[in-house]
Amino acid sequence: MQSALPYGANSLSDFSDIDNWIFDLDNTLYPRHIDLFKQMEVKMSDYVSRLLDISEEDATTLRKGYYKQHGTTLRGLMIEHNIHPDDFLEYVHDIDHSGVVPDPSLAEAICALPGKRYIYTNGTHKHAVKVAERLGITEYFDDIFDIVWAGLDPKPNRPPYEKLLAQTGLNPHRAAMFEDLARNLKVPFDMGMKTVLVVPDRTREVFHESWEAKGSEAPHVGYVTENLGHFLWDMLDAIGRKPG
Repeated sequence: MQSALPYGANSLSDFSDIDNWIFDLDNTLYPRHIDLFKQMEVKMSDYVSRLLDISEEDATTLRKGYYKQHGTTLRGLMIEHNIHPDDFLEYVHDIDHSGVVPDPSLAEAICALPGKRYIYTNGTHKHAVKVAERLGITEYFDDIFDIVWAGLDPKPNRPPYEKLLAQTGLNPHRAAMFEDLARNLKVPFDMGMKTVLVVPDRTREVFHESWEAKGSEAPHVGYVTENLGHFLWDMLDAIGRKPG
């Protein structure tokens, strides 16, 4: 089984010492074309529009700027407008999750990973649970770390990663981080983790910000794949942990 993209210059057998697996949620554990984030973007623009009494178009431009500059729209609103986060988080993550369908192959691959498995997301715990339940992978994760757990300090900032290490006690040199944004892999790489960038399937029409797509050639990106399940199966095969 092979992905349409090369995984990178590094060997998959280098994962043989990894026993802590950290996965981003949105556009990582499920593919970007499911487009849950698009629903959240619409709700964020609506929230900003109503909060600041500006047009939807201006709100979209503003929240995109906050997302790029501060890591999340919420962080930008907190810094620039001193908003209380609870209402924003509840409103934005109240979306239709029905587009996420069970992925038995991904579930089996995650189950076969040796050691501990975590979800670390800039979204909410409730949202992560809903996605994991629909994918059929909930039981295979040891914990979920969300934006509230992180003190509303989002990736790519370093402090929440340090908190993650402190709370789990994991050795970063025995950990791997999976993300859809290259910039969120810089700190994990600097800490000593293996880093895997999950990019959109090129056979599908997927739109996203051009700056989000940058970075796949960056030195802090160890591996690149457009299919997480395929990558995990090939990696498990390479380290001799493939079931059956």
